[in-house]
Amino acid sequence: MAGVSDCFSIGSTVACKTCYNKEIEGEVLAFDPQTKMLILKCPASNGRPSLNDVHIVNLSLVSDVQVKREVSPTTSEPPQSLNLQMLNRRVRNQIEEKKRLVMALQAGVSPEGQKLFIAISKTIQDITWNGANIVVFDNVTIRPPYKVDNVHGNEDSGAYKHVKKVVEKHIKDTAASAQVQQQREQQQQPQKGSIFTKEKALCAFAEVPLFESKKGDKSNGLFKRRNHCKIDTSVIDIEILN
Repeated sequence: MAGVSDCFSIGSTVACKTCYNKEIEGEVLAFDPQTKMLILKCPASNGRPSLNDVHIVNLSLVSDVQVKREVSPTTSEPPQSLNLQMLNRRVRNQIEEKKRLVMALQAGVSPEGQKLFIAISKTIQDITWNGANIVVFDNVTIRPPYKVDNVHGNEDSGAYKHVKKVVEKHIKDTAASAQVQQQREQQQQPQKGSIFTKEKALCAFAEVPLFESKKGDKSNGLFKRRNHCKIDTSVIDIEILN
């Protein structure tokens, strides 16, 4: 493996070509000489200057390794210290979140119940399943069909009131999202296979392909303007084709 150094200084700029002939160039964040694993910080692929792409490169599988800019170990900045306690907490939270998502999918309940479970678990970690019922804080139960009226518990407790508000918000957000989706589908519907009579087509402004249904003859002619619209009397229907 020609060109691979025994050690790369933190902060140096290194370029290489992967086994897929993809060129990678970035700043060295870390290097393990035993495993030949190199971590490079590269500009973000989405172009955002505040972000970076981080590549973990196996130097045993790359070629044409070049040190574009060398940084002396004495002048390079010391690596930042890691908050291991915070990192471990984030790992535990991610594991617990994934477990809750798996629980929602394995509970064998309706999609509405799964979505509500996932929505609640984003802000409340104390949540589990008891059969088809969602149990929050060990004392608030949400039964099928998972509406506001299906929230049961001590109505005077703060936990009950909080869970009920979360359920209300989830139902409102779901209804609003469904309404927006329905409006989009209605707006797109006229553009997909809508049938117009020849009288209505005379008022068309857009460029509309013609289809002669009786003769079986497809025409590539387009309506350019209202006063140029001409329809053969044998044409019964005109269809907007995608």
